[in-house]
Amino acid sequence: MKKEPLESLFRELHGSFDTVEPRSGHQQRFMEKLQAERKGGLPESPGRNPWWKHLSIAASVAVLVMLGLKLLIPAPTVAQQVANISPEVSQTEFYFASLIEDQVRQLESESSPETQQLVDDTLRQLKKLETSYRQMEQDLLRGGDSKLILGAMITNFQTRIALLQEVLDKITHIKETNSYDNENYSI
Repeated sequence: MKKEPLESLFRELHGSFDTVEPRSGHQQRFMEKLQAERKGGLPESPGRNPWWKHLSIAASVAVLVMLGLKLLIPAPTVAQQVANISPEVSQTEFYFASLIEDQVRQLESESSPETQQLVDDTLRQLKKLETSYRQMEQDLLRGGDSKLILGAMITNFQTRIALLQEVLDKITHIKETNSYDNENYSI
């Protein structure tokens, strides 16, 4: 065993050990604190004011209430925020969106092997226009030129409707052409 380093440590620390006696009643105060801790709390010192405990409890409750409200009350959606900026937009969006939705359903119902590529391309273009519309909503919320952005949003809807109408017309033309060709080749 290596006793030498331990002995040399004690030689170096000789004279620096705390040898002062504790204040009178130290053991009694220690025993009171120990007993209080076993019972579930420390005894109140005569000079201690317990106000900080109440303040910390109130602060904790306030933080929990704020977090609860943040989780329970959802943030307004982009559509709600846009409606707050311009109520007419939400009415216009509802009108155009329902019209576009009806035309998309009609487009999908008219789909056939001959027109499938045209329908797929149209749906892809509609998604791009929808993405562009969502970007315009964000620009409006960030405080852009509202008249210019609102005009562009309406133009976006009109473009989608015009695209759908043109494709539906092409599909009708393709079907009529196929029908006419089939009539000419009958036996």
